[in-house]
Amino acid sequence: MKTRTGITLGAGVLATLVIVPFALHASTTSVPANAQQPHASSAKRASAAKGHLVLYSAQGYDAAMAAAFQKKTGIQVNLVDDSTGNIVARMEAERTNPHWDIAWFDGDSTMQSLANQGMLLKGFTPSDMSNYTPLGHSLLPKDHAYFPASVTAAAAIAYNTKYLSPKQAPTSWNDLLSPRFKGQVAMNDPSISGPTYPFVAGIMQQRGVKGGEAYFKALKANGLKVFPTNGVTLNALLTGQVKVIMIQDSALTKAKASGEPIRIVYPSTGVAMLPGVMAIDKNAPDMAAAKAFVQFVLSPQGQKIMLNPANGGGDSYFNPIIKGLKPDPQRQQAGIHWVRVNPVRAAATENQIKTWFHDNIVQ
Repeated sequence: MKTRTGITLGAGVLATLVIVPFALHASTTSVPANAQQPHASSAKRASAAKGHLVLYSAQGYDAAMAAAFQKKTGIQVNLVDDSTGNIVARMEAERTNPHWDIAWFDGDSTMQSLANQGMLLKGFTPSDMSNYTPLGHSLLPKDHAYFPASVTAAAAIAYNTKYLSPKQAPTSWNDLLSPRFKGQVAMNDPSISGPTYPFVAGIMQQRGVKGGEAYFKALKANGLKVFPTNGVTLNALLTGQVKVIMIQDSALTKAKASGEPIRIVYPSTGVAMLPGVMAIDKNAPDMAAAKAFVQFVLSPQGQKIMLNPANGGGDSYFNPIIKGLKPDPQRQQAGIHWVRVNPVRAAATENQIKTWFHDNIVQ
């Protein structure tokens, strides 16, 4: 799992990333006093002339994207990189005095919740929005409060082939309730892991709230283990702590492509679709830079940066929603039943569902 940090990309110093500790309620991401910053005065003048973007992101390819955008536009980028939960908490803490221009993470329901709170710019139409595929357009809210940039599955099933054969492996969500998997199944905590809440909300959308709650209670009764994030849960599978996990499929695809002994299962009843989304602060300190960044990400050039695993690691194994681009061949395309999780409904129930999950499943 990638360590989340604050990264400043100084103007004219694209090859050097200055990494500083991330403090949740800090108002800015600062550079240590002893850090070398060549031509600081000229960098400040260039920043004032060309713009200064503050990017809050939980994407693996964000540093590469920030560097490419800065190189193309001359706009200085200050990147704060952390988990989705910490990013959202920081945004909410800065509600009355925001320091960010762009927020970017996986989960349109969480972004919709921020839109409901009046924090996001609405009504902006990027000049290259015609680049969207039909799927991309379908994921775009009517008020343009946020912009989808990628699609993965919020969770698929994966098993360790060292411990299970294909005949022994689960093929459905309900299979995980079998006594043969008692104490051998794990997932992430939806209050910490950005992709996991849409997975939980998707189960409850398909089964109804009571049916979804009953499913997760049955999993707990069968010994379900809950870990914080993809990296920890995946490590539990690879080290034999558990035999089956349910996490975001891009992380699973990355592990499989790296030669790890896992196989991915997409249950025929469906997997929750997880859009990666960007939004602009309605009071963005540099609105012009923010709009330019959205347009850059939606361009073929920006998307190719995202699709390169050398830039994004596991996050690069996504389904493109920009015309003319294909996913990495390691990513499964056929035989997946996608379930669109209603972001408005999921946003309205997010706090309630996360609280219920914590009190009844995590505890």
